[in-house]
Amino acid sequence: GEGFDVLKSGDARVALIGFPSVGKSTLLSKLTGTTSEVASYEFTTLTCIPGKFMYQGANIQILDLPGIIQGASEGKGRGKQVISTARTSDMILMMLDSTKSHAQRAQLEKELEAVGIRLNRKIPDIYYKVKKGGGVSYNPIVKQSYLTEKLVTEILHQYRVFNAEVLVRQDVTVDEFIDVIVGNRIYLPCLYVYNKIDEITIEQVDKIAREDNTLVVSVEQDLNLDELKEQIWKRLNLLRIYTKRASEYPDFDEGLILRSGATVETACHSIHRSLVDDFKYAAVWGTSTKHNPQRVGAQHKLENEDVIQIFKK
Repeated sequence: GEGFDVLKSGDARVALIGFPSVGKSTLLSKLTGTTSEVASYEFTTLTCIPGKFMYQGANIQILDLPGIIQGASEGKGRGKQVISTARTSDMILMMLDSTKSHAQRAQLEKELEAVGIRLNRKIPDIYYKVKKGGGVSYNPIVKQSYLTEKLVTEILHQYRVFNAEVLVRQDVTVDEFIDVIVGNRIYLPCLYVYNKIDEITIEQVDKIAREDNTLVVSVEQDLNLDELKEQIWKRLNLLRIYTKRASEYPDFDEGLILRSGATVETACHSIHRSLVDDFKYAAVWGTSTKHNPQRVGAQHKLENEDVIQIFKK
């Protein structure tokens, strides 16, 4: 049959998810210049349309996925393909219609939850390891509101795990503990984008805009689209790192785009694969150092807008 998934490209991937006719295709056209079929009837987009836009030197890929319908996680309306493509993204952009009921957001979250996508949540701080013998060893470091040793053992037995070590470092729910055992859950940042704000009152706009992780836009009227790009950049947690040659000024036009938590070694891989083999040390200027420049090793963590100079053996 016709291919659905799209080759991953650029520095980050954002999945555009929403019910039919909320303005996803129009948004893709406005942000990236990619033409996705636009019409006022539902299910205009039937396959996955990729587009790209540049922001702060980063090449960000946006996927316009077909509208999700109720029961998508069970496979209705190509729902499984849509949601499995969303799992490969770095961020979810949930497009909602501000003229419709608030229940649409809960319905979409429910469909994503059903296939193991957790929005705006951190991975539970639990150390879990299956062993060959010795039974279940349960050790909570902080007081637990929901978990007990008996409950943990029962849950593990249901998943046919009879020997394991469990170390819980935060107060977690039963569902979060099960997520760790199952191990195929994906934790993604999500921005809720309410479109068509030109069709509702200013009081309603104000109420929606005050909610967490929410942005109000009007794609047709080009309202707030620059702020949308800024919010996407912030939530993707990307770093822009500048490089410097010996006895030259840093190149502030071309930066390396890396993920948050990237090290000097990651930057070397980004420049050239073989650079790590010849790496001796690096000089770094910026907020990640105690003094400028600081001589660092390959495992030094970089921060946004650091300048790096690499010395070879």
